[in-house]
Amino acid sequence: MRLVKARVQNYRSIVDSGEFDVERLKTILVGPNEAGKTVLLKALQQLNKPEDIDGFDALRDYPRSKYNDITSGKVKPESIEVVTGYFELEEDDKQLIPTEFHNCKYKLYRTLSNNSYHSLIDAPSKIIVKDVNKSLIRMASHMDKQYANTSVVEASVKPSDALKEINGEWGESDILSVEMSEFLKKWLDENYEFVEEGNETEEARHSELLNKIKCNKNHDDVLNILGKRVPVLIMFNNYFNVKPLIHLEHLAQRVEQNLLDDKYYDYGNLCLLKLLGFTARELATLGSTTSPSINDKEALKLYRDKLDSRSYQLNAASVRLTKEIRSVWMPNPNRPEADKLKVTADGQYLKVVVEDDLGVEVELDQRSEGFQWLVSFFVVFFSEATDKHKNAILLLDEPGMSLHALKQRDFRDTISRLSEKNQTLFSTHSPFLVGPNELDIVRVVEMASREVGTTVHTTLSSEDPAGMLPLQEALGYDLASSLFSQQRNLVLEGITDYWYIEATSELLKESDDVTLNEKIALVFANTAGKVVYYATILHAHKLKVAALLDSDNAGDQAAQQENLVHALGNKNILRTKDFCSIEKAEIEDLLRNTLVLIAKEEFGVDVSAIAAQQSNRPIVELFSKEISGFSKYKLAKAYIRWTRTKTANDLDPCELVQWRKLIEQINKSLK
Repeated sequence: MRLVKARVQNYRSIVDSGEFDVERLKTILVGPNEAGKTVLLKALQQLNKPEDIDGFDALRDYPRSKYNDITSGKVKPESIEVVTGYFELEEDDKQLIPTEFHNCKYKLYRTLSNNSYHSLIDAPSKIIVKDVNKSLIRMASHMDKQYANTSVVEASVKPSDALKEINGEWGESDILSVEMSEFLKKWLDENYEFVEEGNETEEARHSELLNKIKCNKNHDDVLNILGKRVPVLIMFNNYFNVKPLIHLEHLAQRVEQNLLDDKYYDYGNLCLLKLLGFTARELATLGSTTSPSINDKEALKLYRDKLDSRSYQLNAASVRLTKEIRSVWMPNPNRPEADKLKVTADGQYLKVVVEDDLGVEVELDQRSEGFQWLVSFFVVFFSEATDKHKNAILLLDEPGMSLHALKQRDFRDTISRLSEKNQTLFSTHSPFLVGPNELDIVRVVEMASREVGTTVHTTLSSEDPAGMLPLQEALGYDLASSLFSQQRNLVLEGITDYWYIEATSELLKESDDVTLNEKIALVFANTAGKVVYYATILHAHKLKVAALLDSDNAGDQAAQQENLVHALGNKNILRTKDFCSIEKAEIEDLLRNTLVLIAKEEFGVDVSAIAAQQSNRPIVELFSKEISGFSKYKLAKAYIRWTRTKTANDLDPCELVQWRKLIEQINKSLK
């Protein structure tokens, strides 16, 4: 299962985060300090935490300003919802449940008292008494007739009387419980002999009733199956680092004397021992044990077996960690960061060392901070997830903050590779961990006031400018570094234009021979009026430049500016109306029919009839009029998600023609 939506309430700085979407692979949380990003991740972990992570504590975790509600008895911890997750079923989940449940979603929430509750969304409705009552009455009436015509009646009670004894006190709105269903099944089975042979209507009614009373059990069975398949959520932050040198006796004493007040300090080390399959005391005792006498062969063999067992387990863990780290940490394929990771035991010390490509072994803390972070992460990940690591969700708090800015850009790819196997949510302040093509997977976390608490924005908006700063810096840096790096540049009005062209080009690339030249850089200017500035600067650096402008009033004004015409020439000023039949077309009109379908799903409003009647009206203008709270950004984001599971053939045939024509013209203009 994959987490698709979440909500946190009544937890520390969070009064109500609001529901927010979670992306299929990677979701990025940005926001200023004290906005509540870490708190949000901690709450999410409680959906299905590792066994050794503490649960909710009402005294520590309930918002302090509302705590009197608990002490006064106004509210009870068991009735306070804290974290809710909505999960989407994957193919391996669907194989375990009946077909009629394949399109449902699984909802799980936990209360402040650490009780959990789950339900199914969009699943077949549970059967209530009303759903079967009429059929039962008709069935009983039919059975009574056969009962009366039977010469030898073994049953002491006729069917209708037996039914009244069973359901006489049931209300029509009562849900059929397992016990109620068993009573009805027993009644149907015991009185089946009174169903007239060859009577297809009553035979069908009997079968239908049996199937209906099974439905609720199927519903409960599906819940139980899915409840066992909820991914474990593993949180990792920079305090969990594994120490390169661990004194086993000292660690064992701290564990035995319960002196682990600073859990973070020893957490990574304890996870390492858990991964190795030893306790600190076992390794400490073995490290201080002297070799038995050479004459005591049995004791000597036992001692050697223990040493070999330790060696083999340390080696197996080293191989596993090395393999996983190599799969995601590839900063320079020509100069590996690490060749082998080794966990070794030497007397009272457990050492984590790295062997480089020269065969030199150095302690872990002499490698880069980013590499140390990754080693520590995998140690915690594998120890906490145990055999569930393939079905784990990763929660990373400020990963890679010790890395150089450019190294963070490389590490962004590392996180992406992690997310291919394990759905990942991470918080960051760094603009270098947010890619220019990742703005649609960003969630802005902010705290406008303590009264409102932490909230999560599902669109790129924030009342606090600091919340948007990483995104602005990410875009600014990417633009500054790439603005003069490409020989061919297409200047666009805004970011949604960028998304439509990027996503549609990728869609066509997979199944069509028409694709955007990969050497063309897409540059968005934020407004039509700024297109002229970008185009003029690029042209001044003797780069090839074209501009794509909407055919609305702002686009018309920009296209007529003398500087733009002089810099690009009329042939390189492309207008959206040249690729479709709508006079005032915007780029969305090139996807008109597809966006009507997407808008229906995203906003719950069907404008297809109006769009057909007003075929020359720009679709964005129509959406803005007919859909309350319409957002161009939200629509573009929904289109990006749509393209991830579709092919070019899913576009309207007319749209395919328009986009092929547009891309061919872009390639021709920047040849």
